[in-house]
Amino acid sequence: MCSPASPPSWPGSAELTHTTTGRKWFDCAECHAESETHDLKPTLEMVFACKKCRKAFRKDVQEFEESDEYCPHCDNHFVLEAKTPQARLQVESEDVRKDARFVKDERVREEEQQTIWSLKEASERLG
Repeated sequence: MCSPASPPSWPGSAELTHTTTGRKWFDCAECHAESETHDLKPTLEMVFACKKCRKAFRKDVQEFEESDEYCPHCDNHFVLEAKTPQARLQVESEDVRKDARFVKDERVREEEQQTIWSLKEASERLG
């Protein structure tokens, strides 16, 4: 890796932020907490990077409005609702149309109403 004073051998500054110590980009605070040992430094200014146009820009947190949820360069809506994955136990199998062994049949067989004319169990009744 080259020193900071020498010209970089990589194409863009986005890769530089990943390799420099303490200057990594994360999608959310939880992602930062999972991979780093230090806490986030509280600040009133945040630096964002648009994933669509790959340009970085700064926003003041005190004056953050609904219009600030869009990239100033390409109007991409970069503020998305965070979804935390939920753990669940699931069986993976082939296509159900090919192999339906794992599919539970929820249908319930109706019991037929018996009349005096039904021939079911007629041999027991006639003696």
